[in-house]
Amino acid sequence: MTSPHKRNIAVLGSTGSIGTQTLDVIARHPDLFRASLLVANTSWQMLAEQALRFRPEAVCIANEGCYAQLREALAGSGIEVHAGAEAIEQLAAEPQHDTVIAAMVGYSGLPSVLAAAKAGKRIALANKETLVAAGELVTDLCERHGAELLPVDSEHSAIFQCLQGEERDTVSRIILTASGGPFRTYTRQQMEKVTLEDALNHPNWQMGRKVTIDSASMMNKGFEMIEARWLFSCQPEQISIMVHPQSVVHSMVEFHDGAIKAQLGVPDMHLPIAYALSYPHRLSGVSKPLTVEMMSHLTFESADTECFPMLAYAYEAIKRGGTAPAILAAADEIAVQAFIDKRISFTAMANVTRYALDHADICDRPDYAAIIDADRQARALAQQMIQYSYGDISY
Repeated sequence: MTSPHKRNIAVLGSTGSIGTQTLDVIARHPDLFRASLLVANTSWQMLAEQALRFRPEAVCIANEGCYAQLREALAGSGIEVHAGAEAIEQLAAEPQHDTVIAAMVGYSGLPSVLAAAKAGKRIALANKETLVAAGELVTDLCERHGAELLPVDSEHSAIFQCLQGEERDTVSRIILTASGGPFRTYTRQQMEKVTLEDALNHPNWQMGRKVTIDSASMMNKGFEMIEARWLFSCQPEQISIMVHPQSVVHSMVEFHDGAIKAQLGVPDMHLPIAYALSYPHRLSGVSKPLTVEMMSHLTFESADTECFPMLAYAYEAIKRGGTAPAILAAADEIAVQAFIDKRISFTAMANVTRYALDHADICDRPDYAAIIDADRQARALAQQMIQYSYGDISY
């Protein structure tokens, strides 16, 4: 790959799974990339270690209570230290950053993506909730300000790669693949008994806790369907979900002449991260190549929306439109945290999300303020459902 200059990369969520793997890619290609900004939520010690290794111009910790420790850890380093949500927004929009890796977990990642879009940045998007909650708003801002939105999720990266050189109006269907997670073969009764440790034991991927649990419930795939609707300007009816336990085929695109293109690779997030950083070029030696043995037995099956109702809720939310997807994302975030805290069971997460979807007010054409209101209302409803129905029960 040749590049006119070394690209400055702002890594929002640098201490998480995507963030650390992004820094791996940057470390392997110091002639092409430089970490110019590192942002974390609360892990100030790890952020300080990363800063001393990668020497960004600035770091920012979202939790202002960690500011003093971070500033002390980086005293004398010459690295600027910032704290708070507003600082993250301002830093993400600064002109020296060529690419913004949006990998902060949950709804907290939305404001910085909006700021980067307004600044016309290349945004490598790993935060699912951004497009789920505000897909129309984000894509409109990118178009108006000349920002570039590139997917980091392995499935969306696969679709993006399959679409290179193709005319978008020739696409008849997008096929998102899903591993099925650890409970693919479970009955509903078996799911009632799963533990947090079970849910975190993904068979193929190493991810953060929130994404891993969403993958186990298949809400993750529902979010990806909503993201695909905005990333690739297609309708929900054009997006199919196929369970593919081997996680070798990362997604497929079907064209109106009957041809299907697929992107295959080992389950390794370094590959889609590197492609987003280097696009339209490819870097060498990013991940191990597939072997013939890995491709010799590939299976596909339909997704079960009875055992995994979150999938059905995601299709319902995007078809209802407006703030319904934002309500879905916010309620799920509360439900997942309650499951992590062992306040509710695995299957109760769907009940909490269903309650918020049924009782929250939906705004048909939301602006940013309406999305914020929907988020707050959904969180309150989800908390209400958890407290009223499950109280102090421990799982």
